[in-house]
Amino acid sequence: MHDIHIIGGGLAGSEAAWQLAEAGMKVRLSEMRGSGEMTPAHQTDGLAELVCSNSFRSDDAENNAVGLLHAEMRALGSIIMTSGDAHRVPAGSALAVDRDGFSAAVTAKLAAHPNVEIVRERIDALPATGLTIVATGPLTAAKLAESIGAATGSDALAFFDAIAPIIHRDTIDMDICWMASRWDKGDTKDYINCPMTREQYLAFHQGLLDGEKTEFRDWEKDTPYFEGCMPIEVMAERGEDTLRYGPMKPVGLDDPKTGRWPYAVVQLRQDNALGTLWNMVGFQTKLKHAEQVRLFRTIPGLQQAEFARLGGLHRNTFINSPQLLDTTLRLKSAPHVRFAGQITGCEGYVESAAVGLLAGRFAAAELRGEALAPPPPTTALGALLGHITGGADAESYQPMNVNFGLFPPIEGRARKADRKKRYTERAKADLAAWAAAS
Repeated sequence: MHDIHIIGGGLAGSEAAWQLAEAGMKVRLSEMRGSGEMTPAHQTDGLAELVCSNSFRSDDAENNAVGLLHAEMRALGSIIMTSGDAHRVPAGSALAVDRDGFSAAVTAKLAAHPNVEIVRERIDALPATGLTIVATGPLTAAKLAESIGAATGSDALAFFDAIAPIIHRDTIDMDICWMASRWDKGDTKDYINCPMTREQYLAFHQGLLDGEKTEFRDWEKDTPYFEGCMPIEVMAERGEDTLRYGPMKPVGLDDPKTGRWPYAVVQLRQDNALGTLWNMVGFQTKLKHAEQVRLFRTIPGLQQAEFARLGGLHRNTFINSPQLLDTTLRLKSAPHVRFAGQITGCEGYVESAAVGLLAGRFAAAELRGEALAPPPPTTALGALLGHITGGADAESYQPMNVNFGLFPPIEGRARKADRKKRYTERAKADLAAWAAAS
């Protein structure tokens, strides 16, 4: 017997399961991968598999909203943050993880927990009764998506998400490339930098425009991109210099051969603990695979590059949460069902797990016969939750990363340099008070 059923073993479902299990609740965690089913983006049946970047982004809890979210989740016993910290790889001031070690750690911890039963099965419909958390992510299986659509009475929104290529480290020419973090930030030189001259950049830019792309199916043609994960060739279409002010900006990167910033730079970030795999930062793409190999090998230092994974494109789906969910993530039309993770319209690994953490804690309180107040909107958790469950305009709802724009303004006047610290100091105090009262 179980107290609650969680559908989906991604970041949000895994976090929700952990929070409930640690609170003493019996959890049935259903994950279709491992039952003979697979999604268009996943490679394994591991829980909490990272399908895109291996970065949890900034870990700066003093000046960055996502770094603050990291800190809040650590304070609340997050399995995602604990496992991420244990499998950290160099990434300057960011938190990046060995994706295989991270997923294996989350899977092992949940499998070993006496209150968690992991069942490899596909769920095709929302349960009619019993507390349930739906955390199936942006790649929800078609039949379950139909069931969700029927229950919500509203069409799901959808957008495209693109995956960046991963390169074998020993095929990168370090006589051309060099190791450095921008402005030399971080404890070590965490990025491999591939410099480009103006002529090389312009030729590469034209190659992106001319390259053969993946064709859309009829049902995909009107699906928009999420701005935070834009394919590089789509960015290139926005102007000749767009990439030089985006993922290929050279600012703060001195080429040791010239002592100057290159015209443009392609950066690679370590993707596993061994340092044998490196991903192309900001190079999400919908170019066809053969075109990727041809074009990316024109990048200086990558002429002999061997790819462990090429870029790809998949459709993501999310519900109109401000319209459909209450302040504790329950479906208004079926309050025994909660939603968590990217299917709610949050964007990013950490944000997805954070909403799973909240869904788990809300459900645990409900099972105890208690009412748990949402975290204050002055916290990263509260600001993110508030945006999802009512702060955003339902008519124009789009996926959102956590950012200080979601927080209530700081009272009084503050210098621009001090404003972010004022946000984080207020948040830490308010989260501590909320946690103590929960």
